[in-house]
Amino acid sequence: MSITASLPQWQDNEPERDKSSIEKADVETKVTLVGGLYDIIEDESAVDPVYTAKAKILSDAFQEIGMGKYQWYLFVLTGFGWFSDNLWPVVTGLLLPPTIAEFGYQGAWLKFAQALGSLAGCVFWGISSDIWGRRWAFNLTLFITGVFAMAAGASPNATALCALVAAWSVGVGGNLPVDSAVFLEFIPPTHQYLLTVLSVWWAIGQLVGSLVRPTLLTSCPRASNAGWRYFLYAMGGFMTLLFFVRFFAFHLHESPRFLVGRGRDAEAVEVVHRVAAFNGRSSSLTVEMLRACEGLGRGREDRGTGVKASRGHVKGLFATPKLAFSTTILIVIWALIGLAFPLYNGFIPYFLATRGADFGDGSVYITYRNQVILSVVGLPGAIIAGWMVELPYLGRKGTLALSTVITGVFLFAATTARTSDALLGWNCGYSVTSNVMYGVLYALSPELFPAKDRGTGSALVAAANHICGALAPIVAIYANLTTSVPIYVAGACFILGGLLAFLLPFEPRGKASI
Repeated sequence: MSITASLPQWQDNEPERDKSSIEKADVETKVTLVGGLYDIIEDESAVDPVYTAKAKILSDAFQEIGMGKYQWYLFVLTGFGWFSDNLWPVVTGLLLPPTIAEFGYQGAWLKFAQALGSLAGCVFWGISSDIWGRRWAFNLTLFITGVFAMAAGASPNATALCALVAAWSVGVGGNLPVDSAVFLEFIPPTHQYLLTVLSVWWAIGQLVGSLVRPTLLTSCPRASNAGWRYFLYAMGGFMTLLFFVRFFAFHLHESPRFLVGRGRDAEAVEVVHRVAAFNGRSSSLTVEMLRACEGLGRGREDRGTGVKASRGHVKGLFATPKLAFSTTILIVIWALIGLAFPLYNGFIPYFLATRGADFGDGSVYITYRNQVILSVVGLPGAIIAGWMVELPYLGRKGTLALSTVITGVFLFAATTARTSDALLGWNCGYSVTSNVMYGVLYALSPELFPAKDRGTGSALVAAANHICGALAPIVAIYANLTTSVPIYVAGACFILGGLLAFLLPFEPRGKASI
């Protein structure tokens, strides 16, 4: 199948093409020029020939429109999702000392509630965005996070607090599966690298969480321990404000790729023209150009809304042997990283303490200073990742593999630290490389999934990440924290994940995602 995009506009004197030319799968889009960029998934016809052809035409249409105001607004608004995804785990960590002092519970349960809520959120919102569309999922995730966070500020006991943390995490867990799909499906193919750069918002979220006033760590009775409650009111209110900005200050159109997957070609064309008008441009896309693709074969229109529909989206991720292999590798990489991060963060203090590490001043000031330093150092990671993924011979796969392996190496190196400054130095390197790694991982995964099944694919990999992440608090509850095994397992997980990245069968650099 070939899609040519060499003609930038309609030719009035062009003769009508007969059906035989359509049967030969030679569809002229007459939009603009991304021909030759479509082989991320080489055997695309096995995925869905009709949908694939339409997706290519939509890519041409967005390339014709170019990177304009609408896309840059989306860069900021989808960035709220990245911001929230990294902010709230930091918030949960900050809540542990004051809430444990007040309620006297085992703090690992709070982390477990967060992991459980995030797991439910990524699965529900990711799959639902493929069934009901991107718009409502995109808008509701921040709203749910804000409302339940404010409610958590009034928690009367540990049980209520854990339940509300799980509830707000349902919103947090849905951010990246949905927001990555929204941004990727509205930008021209030449700017797909910006999906990697979006992770700068992830680092900003960590920085904002790290700048919270140290009074939150004060351990005292409830009468004078209201700081964490005010903090939740403030952060929940801020998330609600971001929801209002998304919902009322900007109109998000439904994804054209989602619409053509549901057989709603006319609506998809209307959306493209509205985006073009918003950017002060025009588009030559017509409904007839999309309908011409229907002669290529029998497509798979997703009109169902139940369990059967969700199973269809899962099957779409394994439609060909190479696509199945790619999806499996991504799931394993996400699972390994999901296990490695909490294992390292949860066990490294105990490991170093049992080996005579002297960290000197363990004051609140030093704790916050180090956390802010790590957050600031991590900020350039997304920018570095955006540059590296476009380098020849490196691309997405090479950048992901290299950054993940080096992250694992830094974890092993951190076990040699015997002073606070030495540990901070190793963790600074770890912060930079892990931000590069996450920036590429968050972008590469949706790029390799067909748009019809992109939300479901993002849900699967995120679910693997959260399931393995939920194991770490369980280990913390029941295991001997002084053992060295978890640290070495964490480092090995990163290195193995990096090596697996080399096995991915597709390289999206210079290619248009379908």
